[in-house]
Amino acid sequence: MESIDGHCTCEMSVGDAFYLKGGKLSMPDGKNFCLYAMQSTIPLLPAKQRICHPADWMETDSRVICPDPACGLIMKIDRLEKRVLNHDDVSPNAWEDLGGK
Repeated sequence: MESIDGHCTCEMSVGDAFYLKGGKLSMPDGKNFCLYAMQSTIPLLPAKQRICHPADWMETDSRVICPDPACGLIMKIDRLEKRVLNHDDVSPNAWEDLGGK
């Protein structure tokens, strides 16, 4: 959570976070995260986990706002580390069967 410029009824605080690694979502022990705020980030997260062209807006834009207009909650999506994924570890279709090299 980067900032709150309104009244958050979900009791979020600056610094609150959730983490995504592949398809697994986690939160720090004992912490919560507003479902409505989270839902506004979810469509962006698969693309934000990949390296895109440097001029692609997915590489340069990282802020998402909560859909509650009274809340004014702004979240920042940060890529904390790079990972190397092997196709066959994340897909039921073998890379070789798809013509992969």
